[in-house]
Amino acid sequence: MARTDTRFRTAYNQLLDLLAPLPVGEALRPETQLSETLRVSRTVVRAALRRMEEAGIVTIEGRSKSLLRAPMPPDRLPERDDYITLRELEGRFLDWVLRFDVPADTPLNVAQLAKQFSVPPHMLQEFLASLGQFGLVERRARGGWRLLGFTAEYAVELSEFRSLLEMNAVQNVIARPDNDPIWGQLATLRARHHSLMRRIETDFHDFSRLDEEFHATLNAVVRNRFVSDFQKVISLIFHYHYQWDKQLERDRNEAAIGEHLAIIAALESRDTKAATAAARTHLLTSKETLLGSLRGNRLV
Repeated sequence: MARTDTRFRTAYNQLLDLLAPLPVGEALRPETQLSETLRVSRTVVRAALRRMEEAGIVTIEGRSKSLLRAPMPPDRLPERDDYITLRELEGRFLDWVLRFDVPADTPLNVAQLAKQFSVPPHMLQEFLASLGQFGLVERRARGGWRLLGFTAEYAVELSEFRSLLEMNAVQNVIARPDNDPIWGQLATLRARHHSLMRRIETDFHDFSRLDEEFHATLNAVVRNRFVSDFQKVISLIFHYHYQWDKQLERDRNEAAIGEHLAIIAALESRDTKAATAAARTHLLTSKETLLGSLRGNRLV
C-alpha cells in the first residue's frame, strides 16, 4: 500500500474516533487544530472531511463543519494492499470512458467506481477533480460528479489543441544543440520503428505503446508547466484511439509508423519545412482516425 494512502486511512479512522464522543450537531474544531492533533497536513484533513461528508457523517458549509450523525464501525476504512497506482487509474478510467460503454450525462457513483477501479474513494475524487479541467467530467450542483462524455466536438477541439502543442514541440526539437539528449532518443525511436515495421504482420498491436512514447518524447522537449497536464491527457486519449477501431488496424498502424519515421528523418536533417509538413500530415491522420472511431460507434 502506498505510504500516502496509509497516512490518509489512518488519519481518517483517527478522525472518526475524535468525532465519536461528540453529540449530533456539534461543530467540529478548525482544520488547523485537527491537523495538529492528527499530525497530518490540512490537505489530508480536508480530504478526510470530504469523504465523511459523502458518507453522511459530517456536513460542510463553507468553513463551518458539524457532526451530522454518529460514526459507526462500518464507516472505518479497512486496510488494503491491492490498490492500483494513479497511473493505472488514469489508464483504466479513460479506457472505460473512451470505449463508449458509458453514455454522456451519466452520474458517477464514486463509491462504486472506487471499488471497480481498486482505488480509495479520496484518490478517485482527486482524480475526477483533475479531469474536470479537461471537460470530461463536471461536478454536479448537488454533489458528486457527472460524465460529460467523449463527443465529436470534443475530439475536434482536442485535435486542434494537440496540433498547436506538437507543432511547437517540432520547432523546439529542431532548435536543440547537437549534444542534446533528444537526438539519441530519436535515434532509438527510429530503430524501434524500423524493428516494428519488420514485424508488422504479427506485432502490429504493439504500435499503440510506441506511438505514446514517440509523442511523449517530442512533447517532453517543451518544458511548460501550463501545458504538461494537457499533454498527458492528450497522450492518453490518442494512445487509446489506436485500440478502438479494429478494422484495418494493421494497415493503419503501418501507415502511422511511416509517418513517424518521416517526422524523425526531417528532424534529424534539421529540415524545418519538411518536419512541419510531416508532423501536420500525421496529426491530420490521427484526427481522422479519432473521428472514424466515433463514426464507428455512431457518435458522429
